[in-house]
Amino acid sequence: MEKTTLPNLETLDKQWYVIDAAGQRLGRLASEIAMILRGKNKPTYTPHLDTGDFVIVINAEKVIVTGKKSQQKVYHRHSGRPGGMKVETFEKLQARLPERIVEKAVKGMLPKNSLGRQLFTKLKVYSGSNHPHQAQKPETLTINTIPGGNN
Repeated sequence: MEKTTLPNLETLDKQWYVIDAAGQRLGRLASEIAMILRGKNKPTYTPHLDTGDFVIVINAEKVIVTGKKSQQKVYHRHSGRPGGMKVETFEKLQARLPERIVEKAVKGMLPKNSLGRQLFTKLKVYSGSNHPHQAQKPETLTINTIPGGNN
C-alpha cells in the first residue's frame, strides 16, 4: 500500500503574487485569492498545513460590486461597549478604508481557526498601485472575474 507523503514546509517554496483589483468583482476576486492563500492551486496542497503563497492586492479602492450592493451592502463592527455597534455601507467604507473591503471578503473565505489566521497574515492589501514588497520580486497574476469579459 502506498503511503501519503506530507510536504516538507522547510523546502516548500512560497511565491509572491501581485493582483490588480481595478475593475474586478469583489467576491470572485476574493475566492481566487483565498484559493492561492490556502495553496489549493498547487499539487502539494494539504488541508491542515500552510502550503499557500503570499498575495499582494493593489488598487483595492477600484474593486467593484454589481447591482445595488454599493448602497445596500453593510459592514458591521462593534467596539465592545454597550451600544457600540457601527454600521457602514460599501460606498462609505470604500471611501474611508478601501483595503478593509478586500480583507474582510477574503477573511470570510478562509478557515475559521488558527490556520485561517495564519493564512490571513500572508495577504497584503494596498489602495493605489504602489506596494513595499518589491524586494520579494512578486509575480503578476491576472485573474478574470468578469464572466464573458475580456478582462
